[in-house]
Amino acid sequence: MAKDLTTSEIDRQNILNNPVALPKIRESLDANFLEFQGQYVITRQKVAEYYGVDIRTLTNCLNNYEQELASNGYRVLQGDDLKEFKSAFGKEIDFPTKTTVLGVFDFRSFLNLGMLLTTSEKAKEVRSRILDIVIAVMNEKSGGSTKFINRRDQNYVTSALSEENYHRKLTDAIRDYCVNNNKFKYSQIMDTIYKVVFCEKASEYKKLLELSKKDSLRRTLYAEVLVAVASFENATAEKIKEQAVSSGKLSVKDVNRIIYELSKNPLIKPVIEDARTKMASRDNALRDVYHGNLAAYVRSLMPEEYQKFIGNLSIDFDKLLEDNKDVLEHLKQ
Repeated sequence: MAKDLTTSEIDRQNILNNPVALPKIRESLDANFLEFQGQYVITRQKVAEYYGVDIRTLTNCLNNYEQELASNGYRVLQGDDLKEFKSAFGKEIDFPTKTTVLGVFDFRSFLNLGMLLTTSEKAKEVRSRILDIVIAVMNEKSGGSTKFINRRDQNYVTSALSEENYHRKLTDAIRDYCVNNNKFKYSQIMDTIYKVVFCEKASEYKKLLELSKKDSLRRTLYAEVLVAVASFENATAEKIKEQAVSSGKLSVKDVNRIIYELSKNPLIKPVIEDARTKMASRDNALRDVYHGNLAAYVRSLMPEEYQKFIGNLSIDFDKLLEDNKDVLEHLKQ
């Protein structure tokens, strides 16, 4: 589904915080920026001309979105800064004689404005180009599919191996201490853990990510989400054993009750909150997947998060596995 940048501040900010896509977007546009104080800037008048709007329309937009545009680089030059700007570009720009303040946009705020101008055909064209470039960058960096983009995080491998060990501990506890009257008991219990951690059944999650039957849900989870799942798996396994020793084997209903009780523990709440925020926000930005049940947790990603998954901090997971087979086998033991 195409994103409407004119209505979603989170989607706008995700693009403006994407350090991998921004240089490519800049290369594709023909706006004339001036280098000033270590930045490339463009004046309000030139921005209005570029987007084909009058100054009044631009001013209204600035007034309506003042905080957002300022946080993304729009500023007003005055005093010594304005004198320096006039001195540097007096031959290129015809300044009115009584100019005492001058609004300038850097590249991020220039793009930000283009995402807000609903009446400008040029801005509409820029928005379309932005989205095309972002999609192209994501496909390039993820090998054509973002399904397993979580595995480009350097922390993924250790979190996945740790979760696998705790998962095995839970399945062993279910095998040894739960009544054997339901062949679906393992999936039912994991479903409850998923619902507690990210408010979705496994089937709902798989549908959103368009996973096939052979795709492992756990292999698509971000490192922080795996930590939250592992915490529940470990704590649930301990409680199953503890209660079974004192009162006999447990039913699936008993185990589900344990999980819901654990979810109310104040020590585990921050882990759940972090997992929900990470999953909802990253899936929205990196996979273009929206988790309706986690709408309250969606935020924009910071530049370092983009670096972690598609930038210079990301890893080639498949190559890592190939190069470290022996080490990874040792860690799993």
